[in-house]
Amino acid sequence: MKKILYVILDGLGDLPTKKLDGVTPLEAADTPNMDKLASLGVSGSVFTVGKNIAPESDIAVISILGYDAHKYYTGRGPLESYAEGLDISKGDLAYRVNFATRGEGRDILDRRVGRNLSTGEAGILAGEINKKVSLDKYGATFEFKNTIGHRGVLVIRSPKGLSADVTNTDPAYDKVGVFGVAKEIFEDKFLECVPTKEAGGEEKAKRAAELTNEFVEKSSKVLDGAEVNIKRKASGKLPANLILIRDGGDSLPVFPDINKKYNLDFGCFVEMPVEKGIALLTGMKVVDLPLPTGIPEKDYPLRAERALKELSNFDVLYIHLKGPDEPAHDGDAAKKRDSISSIDKFFFGPLLKDVDLDNVVIAITADHSTVCDKKAHTDDPVPLIISGGGVKSDGTPVFSERASSSGSLGEMLGYQIMGKLVECISPPKNT
Repeated sequence: MKKILYVILDGLGDLPTKKLDGVTPLEAADTPNMDKLASLGVSGSVFTVGKNIAPESDIAVISILGYDAHKYYTGRGPLESYAEGLDISKGDLAYRVNFATRGEGRDILDRRVGRNLSTGEAGILAGEINKKVSLDKYGATFEFKNTIGHRGVLVIRSPKGLSADVTNTDPAYDKVGVFGVAKEIFEDKFLECVPTKEAGGEEKAKRAAELTNEFVEKSSKVLDGAEVNIKRKASGKLPANLILIRDGGDSLPVFPDINKKYNLDFGCFVEMPVEKGIALLTGMKVVDLPLPTGIPEKDYPLRAERALKELSNFDVLYIHLKGPDEPAHDGDAAKKRDSISSIDKFFFGPLLKDVDLDNVVIAITADHSTVCDKKAHTDDPVPLIISGGGVKSDGTPVFSERASSSGSLGEMLGYQIMGKLVECISPPKNT
């Protein structure tokens, strides 16, 4: 039976930029291996969640795995908290959070602490918060845990129950229904958490907002005096003295098992908590790998080698690589270009030397576009190529946003990709 290798390059999509002489980072990158796959296969453009939606990674990943995010999504907080081993019962309020740097009043100096807060530093700060902060009302307790770098999760619990129908304190993300949506323009001031208009005067939402604001203010005071931050300031680094909260959920999603949904065995390589949470809740087996070191020539050959090995254990291997997204959020088009080049050279280079393209279908796409000039996720489509396994070429010469837009697959929605991949490995029907 043929296999599927499904590779997601986080935040890959972009728009032409003057920083790269009018082309996108993907078009500017050196990508002979992905170009080869494009020339051998078929291409198209994908709106991962829907047109006019600038998705966060969570709803985008849910969609490109073939699920209707509108039906199953309950918030990013529950996904990441579950991935980190925190218990979430219905009525608990789970958030995704960032350590950030607070200025005067509600000013935010940096939403990600300069991207140089180590996981070890964050762990010490999380310990101080759990030890020194308490919530005064409604019998409430909380559990705070750092994850990777400046990222973390927070679960607030109350015997009276809480509702996720509350707004974010992180100004970079809005809430549209249950979906978190990235803003292209926002003011660098952290917001007060309030019940959403949909919640009206619901008591559970009022309690949730009140407890959230209490946590933010109390944790900020603790962080201001933390030894880690005193040392960071003394060395010229920004302090991590604010917790930004977003994408709350008050229950875990219940997905149909992905292995039964497609009658295939799924394995995955994932790096970030949100992807791990989705993988575990959909029934995929997570292949244990060392966390990325940030050294492409070390990280990507290891993943290529393991991919070739693990293809014998699964029908579908889903691989999510974070690389291009972070420099795009920082507005660094050259660094995003170089990240894409490194993935091509150090992941796809070794992979294509040994993969059996006659019996392996390789799909490459992204979860969303992260546009360097806007430093944010946008609603622009992402490129898709499907190659190998007997797929006949449609003549697309290279892998890029513009080339893919003329491919034979046309425009697709994210949830349609998996069905197309399964079709590629299915035996032809007798006529």
